[in-house]
Amino acid sequence: MVKVAALIVAAGRGKRFGGELPKQYLPLGGRPVLRHSLARFAAHPDVALVRAVIHPDDRDLYDAAAHGLTTLLEPVPGGAERQDSVRLGLESLVEAAPDVVLIHDGARPLIDGALIDRVIAALGEQPGAIPALPVADTLKRGNGRLIGETVERANLWRAQTPQGFRFPDLLAAHRAAAGRTLTDDAAVLEAAGASVALVEGAEDNVKITTPIDLARAESLFRGPGEPRIGSGFDVHRLGPGSSVTLCGIELPHDQGLIGHSDADVPMHALTDALLGTINAGDIGRHFPPSDMRWKGAPSSIFLAHAGALIDALGGRILNVDITMMCERPKIGPHRARMANKLAEILRIPASRISIKATTTETLGFTGREEGIAAQATALVALPF
Repeated sequence: MVKVAALIVAAGRGKRFGGELPKQYLPLGGRPVLRHSLARFAAHPDVALVRAVIHPDDRDLYDAAAHGLTTLLEPVPGGAERQDSVRLGLESLVEAAPDVVLIHDGARPLIDGALIDRVIAALGEQPGAIPALPVADTLKRGNGRLIGETVERANLWRAQTPQGFRFPDLLAAHRAAAGRTLTDDAAVLEAAGASVALVEGAEDNVKITTPIDLARAESLFRGPGEPRIGSGFDVHRLGPGSSVTLCGIELPHDQGLIGHSDADVPMHALTDALLGTINAGDIGRHFPPSDMRWKGAPSSIFLAHAGALIDALGGRILNVDITMMCERPKIGPHRARMANKLAEILRIPASRISIKATTTETLGFTGREEGIAAQATALVALPF
């Protein structure tokens, strides 16, 4: 599989916007602009690494914006110019050795997953690819306050980010271009003689440059939001042990659940359901079983991460429904504690959490008490 990294460039001071607070840390839908950008890449199922490049003075602002997004790499300080910041970010990824890198403006908070997909797909044929929109307006070149000439708009495009590149090619191009001032990363690769593809951009992928841009973006966060439904299913085998953990509650049992983490079946199913509402892949993409950091880890880490991604995107968890399938232990006596535990992790009222259990009438692997299964459904409202 192609290993994809994303660099979120957020070291600028936003002088054109005005004000004391850099624009990437201004509130949008109740959260910093940068948090939306970080969350959209952290949630993408094909992006393995996400790192921000920030101004050295902004670490406290960054920490507040990134709080709860546990899979982000440590940020690195940027340079005097954007081009310097990108080069420093690329150098910081050398050891990780991604195949592909996406460079995105931290002040473009409304990027969608389909656009990211298009950029990544285009890199199968070209060393670089950028999203862009064709110029529709008639263009005029000015001569002071007068028209100097009309510019032919055919084959003119408005470039956006994320701009995607094969990592070794862009790193070499940036090293060669150090000291020059080029307008974007595509221009850096072009200067090295490589081809860059154009893919379809998106009108909503606006860069926050002026207060009007921020107001336009803010309008998308008004109203009830778009409903999204996700589902999840998980199974874990029963084996030697004296207890099982279900929905974060340890229950005495004559067997234990076997898994890389704590094998909390319903919590794993619910995590997948929540990730499904934002098209963020599955639990294994964010917490691969090959990573020993998650050996024996409490599944509350996984569920909290899914909840944080939804929150960072401005979403609201409306309700979740879990059904466990097992002969034993009996779930009914523990249902309220389980709901309260999940509510605490997701920071939603327990009244939004439904927990049920059923047997399979001694049929199948759950009936033979070889394992426990769970399925979950979640309903989330997203801003757009």
